[in-house]
Amino acid sequence: MNKYSKRIELFMGDITEQKVDAVVNAANTSLLGGGGVDGAIHDAAGPALLDECRTIGGCPVGAARITKGYQLPAKHVIHTVGPVWRGGEHGEPELLRNAYKSSLELAKKHGIKTLAFPNISTGIYRFPKHRAARLAIETVKSFLDRNSLPKKVIFVCYDEENYYIYKEYIESNL
Repeated sequence: MNKYSKRIELFMGDITEQKVDAVVNAANTSLLGGGGVDGAIHDAAGPALLDECRTIGGCPVGAARITKGYQLPAKHVIHTVGPVWRGGEHGEPELLRNAYKSSLELAKKHGIKTLAFPNISTGIYRFPKHRAARLAIETVKSFLDRNSLPKKVIFVCYDEENYYIYKEYIESNL
């Protein structure tokens, strides 16, 4: 057993069903809903989430914002915007790293103990899945090394492909 085994978990399923303090939404810059994880979280949380998001004024790529969870089992939603993959020469890796870091910083600031992440930017934003998994896990691991909160981070994969990519990387690197 290593020092991360109690703090980093992997789960295959629907992030909207996670009973955690906060779920991370892979949002777009408007924060007004979209497809994939973003649409699922907005649908499950109900219309009050959209109403609150309208008051925020958007979110730049790599940053994060926090709202209530409304009808989700999670108390909060941390919305972060990952980069669209454009070949990797436009700062995409650093922007994705920043999306995870910004989310973790908000979680720490708000006393969030349990946090669930989706696979940010790997859907319609086309970030290569293996690279995204490595960046996500390394960023979370580095943050947890220096911080006591969140106490637990769960990577929630909706599909088997991402799940097995994360599983392989976690087993060989943690």
